[in-house]
Amino acid sequence: MKKMKLVMVGNGMAGVRTLEELLKVAPDLYEITVFGAEPHPNYNRILLSPVLAGEQTLDEIILNPLSWYAEHGITLHRNKKVVSVDRTRRLVTAQDGTEAEYDRLLLATGSTPFVLPVPGKDLEGVIAYRDIADTNRMIDTARTHKHAVVIGGGLLGLEAANGLMLRGMEVTVVHIAPWLMERQLDEVSAKLLQRSLEERGLKFRIGAQTQELVGDENGRVQSVKFKDGTQVTADLVVMAAGIRPNTELAEKIGIHCNRGIVVTDTMQTVTDPRVYSVGECAAHRGIAYGLVAPLFEQGKVCANHLAQFGIGRYMGSQTSTKLKVTGIDLFSAGDFMGGEGTEEIVLSDPFGGVYKKLVLKGNKLVGACMYGDTADGSYYFKLIREGTCINDKRDRLMFGESNIVGVGHEGQSRCPSI
Repeated sequence: MKKMKLVMVGNGMAGVRTLEELLKVAPDLYEITVFGAEPHPNYNRILLSPVLAGEQTLDEIILNPLSWYAEHGITLHRNKKVVSVDRTRRLVTAQDGTEAEYDRLLLATGSTPFVLPVPGKDLEGVIAYRDIADTNRMIDTARTHKHAVVIGGGLLGLEAANGLMLRGMEVTVVHIAPWLMERQLDEVSAKLLQRSLEERGLKFRIGAQTQELVGDENGRVQSVKFKDGTQVTADLVVMAAGIRPNTELAEKIGIHCNRGIVVTDTMQTVTDPRVYSVGECAAHRGIAYGLVAPLFEQGKVCANHLAQFGIGRYMGSQTSTKLKVTGIDLFSAGDFMGGEGTEEIVLSDPFGGVYKKLVLKGNKLVGACMYGDTADGSYYFKLIREGTCINDKRDRLMFGESNIVGVGHEGQSRCPSI
């Protein structure tokens, strides 16, 4: 039988995981061609921060070496950006003219960094932080320059700041929100994190709005100017103010996009059932996920349908965030900010560097936020995800799973059904 042709645009973690899942269940169904815009094989983008910090090398973060593609008969076009797709002729064309025909097309174009639209954003020394090339530029700049400003106090920004500081730079983090990592932490845990990072040598401008990046006579950035008129010296400015789904190609070829490439529960685009999409570029039920676990779940479902089994459905993901920011353990899940109709159980030990907040609604745990001690994170996430009744555990819930299992069956209150 003649094999069908599968072309994948993008060579990142979500797309290649989809291929791995497909090869497990239908290894001989397709001739596979992959176009990657970078010169590298598939690597672990999450580990760029340890590379920047000097803890790992680029070779160590490669997930699928070139030999893997060869072993599975996959044609890999590296450093080739796809610029057009003729959906009538089912033909993909790269910038250099390389073409590939397809029966099924998988768009795994990932995301692009958000660059603040301020004067000076195109100066030399202003970079986004997204790939190996960006990481190498930061490492090179740290050898010759002293002052860095990182715009964005989310996970990526803090990791970049820490890596540059470890390479000898004086680093200021600029964050417009009232506290760091506002999507993953509440105010108390964020302040603990900031204090710890300040003790290590990082500086912060919280609530500051960047007005302009000021350049020198050679066209290189020399300072960041804020709306209040103050400035901070900068030989390097790293933009880490968030990401956007990369829908450029999809929009160009007439695939419907809204906060990402709109896909169904089978990971097919709503416009063209021959075209699939997974990863940070895909929008499922209005959500584009940026965490690895949901993207791998998408890959499994997509592979099932590419293999023509037709039984998998992606129903969306409940996500938790378990992070190690510069060696500090953080965890959050669910509705950890609480609010009306909820109650909170809080354990705070600022001197010991431990903070835990559990948010309850009725007889269920609906959110958790932890700093310093995250050992019970997966247990709390399971309770949140499964909607478990915690009436009989409420008074010991803060002390974790090991203090609850097998305890307190006497007088156990039953959960009212809702």
